[in-house]
Amino acid sequence: VQLQASGGGSVQAGGSLKLSCAASQRIDSMGATGWYRQSPGKLREQVARINYWGATDYAESVKGRFTISRDNAAKVAYLEMNNLKPEDTGVYYCNANVRIRPGGRVDAYWGQGTLVTVSS
Repeated sequence: VQLQASGGGSVQAGGSLKLSCAASQRIDSMGATGWYRQSPGKLREQVARINYWGATDYAESVKGRFTISRDNAAKVAYLEMNNLKPEDTGVYYCNANVRIRPGGRVDAYWGQGTLVTVSS
């Protein structure tokens, strides 16, 4: 199983993008999910996280601008990014706890990343 992050692109400062994270094959469930970004020259950092029941947590740098959400039936997580700033530029990855088969174990998986470029 792979997680596929999509929706990245190039926007000007102040613009918006919506990222999606979904499994590459049929799975039983997707649990807690986080979005991370790796900006040039920096370590990967968590920007937002959501548990299965919808409780969220955000990095201070994105509070009020980013919204993480999920569709448990569709097994997809989203990151809506508004008022983007040049410092939001980076590769965005999703990470989720996935149960592939009913009754099976839960493992953490990473997506392949999607590039977000914000120009000033």
